[in-house]
Amino acid sequence: MGETAAGPEGASQPGIEVPRGGSVMIRTGFYEGFEMPLDREWFVIGRGRTADMVVAEATISRAHAAIGYDDTGFYVEDLGSTNGTLVNGARIERHTLKRGDQIQIGRLVLEVTLPPA
Repeated sequence: MGETAAGPEGASQPGIEVPRGGSVMIRTGFYEGFEMPLDREWFVIGRGRTADMVVAEATISRAHAAIGYDDTGFYVEDLGSTNGTLVNGARIERHTLKRGDQIQIGRLVLEVTLPPA
């Protein structure tokens, strides 16, 4: 039936190893410079206490978006947020991440650093 804040249904793939060296950093706003490693298959960004990256920003939903990893690589997915998720200025539901992509959630712009290939 879709995704939840805990992760996409069926996302748990036993034995999948997330490449090390990736991170997500807030580039604009009050939290500018805050960075966290992408070290798991499912990484929720939002203002709710259960998010992995908690940001107290009124324009962001409790579970706004997630960065995931599967056999095709890293991706960003909107979690049904009120204000949507943008990648490079375009509203998305799900987007496979590439080097240089900028993610906007609410007033915040995020930069994702992907692990070396």
